[in-house]
Amino acid sequence: MNSFISWIGGKKLLKRKIIEQFPKDISRYIEVFGGAGWVLFDKEKHADMEVYNDTNGNLVNLFRCVKYHPEALQKELDWILVSREQFFDCISQIDVKGMTDIQRAARFYCMIKLSFGSDLRSFGVRPRDMQKTIAYLQQVSKRLSRVVIENADFERLIRTYDRESALFYCDPPYYEAEKYYSERFQPEDHVRLHDALSRIKGRFILSYNDCPRIRELYAGYDLIEVERQDNLVAKTNPRRYKEIIIKNY
Repeated sequence: MNSFISWIGGKKLLKRKIIEQFPKDISRYIEVFGGAGWVLFDKEKHADMEVYNDTNGNLVNLFRCVKYHPEALQKELDWILVSREQFFDCISQIDVKGMTDIQRAARFYCMIKLSFGSDLRSFGVRPRDMQKTIAYLQQVSKRLSRVVIENADFERLIRTYDRESALFYCDPPYYEAEKYYSERFQPEDHVRLHDALSRIKGRFILSYNDCPRIRELYAGYDLIEVERQDNLVAKTNPRRYKEIIIKNY
C-alpha cells in the first residue's frame, strides 16, 4: 500500500530498491527517520516487531491519531476543503493552546495535503479529492495497528531497539540539503549518526545523497549507487538525482 501523506525526502520512488537490500532473517524492523513511511507501508509486514520514529511532534501525533482514532480524525476532517484560506488558517492554528490531539492532527494533515511539495508553508494550487484521501485513513490505521510509534532522538532510539536480529532503516536529512527539512539537523548530527550505527549489534540500511563527504564518512561499508528523477525540477526539464544506499552487511 501507499503512504497516506507525502513528505520532504520521501522514498516513494526508491522504496523498492531499498527493500531489495533487506535481509530475510530479521525479527524487528525500525524506521529511524520515519517521515511519510513509504518503505514501511510498502509491505504488509516487514518483521514481527515494527517501529516508526520521527522527531517531528506534529507528524508523530498525526500517525498516532490515525492509528488509534481514525474515525474521530475523519469526523474532524469533514470540514476540509481545497482552500487557500483554510490552509493558512490551519497554519495559524496548529500551535494554539487547548487544542486536542485530534484537532491538531487534522490541521497538520491539512497542511501536508494542501501545501506545495509538502513544505507546510506555501499553498499548492491543484485539485485534489480530499474525501478519497480521508477515507483511506481506515486502511492506514489497520496497517499501523501493530507498529510501535516513537518520538525520540535517533541515538536513543537505536540504543533502545538494537538487537542482533534488528534492521534499522535510516533516511536522515540529506547532507547540505538540511534546509529543506522541517526538523533541525546539523553537520555534527551526520557524524553522530555514523558513530551510533558503527556500534550496533544489528544491521542497518542508510539512504543518502551521493556526495564526497558521505562517501568519506562511510568508507569501508557497502555502497550501492542509485538514481531517480529529481522531484525539485519541472517534469518538462527532467534531471536525474544520484543517491547511495549504504549497508553494514
